[in-house]
Amino acid sequence: MVNKSKLFEGKAKIIFEGNQPNTLIQHFKDDATAFNNKKKGKILGKGKINNLISEFLMKKISELKIKTHFIKRINMREQMIRKLDIIPLEVVIRNIATGSIVKRLGVNEGEKFKEPIIEFYLKNDQLNDPIVSQEHIEVFEWASQDELKKIISISKKINNYLLDFFLMRNIKLIDFKLEFGRSFENKKEIMVADEISPDNCRLWDLKTNKKLDKDRFRLDLGDVEESYQEIANRLGILSSKKTKREY
Repeated sequence: MVNKSKLFEGKAKIIFEGNQPNTLIQHFKDDATAFNNKKKGKILGKGKINNLISEFLMKKISELKIKTHFIKRINMREQMIRKLDIIPLEVVIRNIATGSIVKRLGVNEGEKFKEPIIEFYLKNDQLNDPIVSQEHIEVFEWASQDELKKIISISKKINNYLLDFFLMRNIKLIDFKLEFGRSFENKKEIMVADEISPDNCRLWDLKTNKKLDKDRFRLDLGDVEESYQEIANRLGILSSKKTKREY
């Protein structure tokens, strides 16, 4: 990280200025937070594993002709990404009930929805990322109606792909979060931003329903580092022979 101009530090990543026009460097940290930053800690090697997993999945998504901010991985903790005009929304795609929707709507944990549910949350830590409607988004001009249609279409396409992709590796994709931004070269071009990793995906073992994601940290379930490594192993990114010490 020498000779880099830090632009922003978030809960799980640091963003540096890139050395090429309209590029940034995304650095993955081991820091972990939950419940809107109320719980804090570290997950050993998380940054490196998430960097590798997100690179892998962003490349897979690109094969679907979906644009992402990912350009290339620089090292074990950093990626070069496209600089985007970030849309201030978190898009959550839910396939099976868990987390906040269980508390909000009283549905049963583990209930499979007839169709995936897409929810929008305003990216605002001070307001605890409140859930918002499509009408809110359009009225407050966080995104246009046309942009929302694109975001929903892309989200559904990614979900359909990842459901089967993870299933082939004996993993249930319970839900996940996406973020989007506008290209600086073409403002009408919407790209997937942020990351796709066990930090923002809920992933359960197909047979046992064991949680293999950040919920193990949120809920004090233990085996947090091992679960992140397990996901990387099943994706073929890490050798099962590697040990925690290597990360």
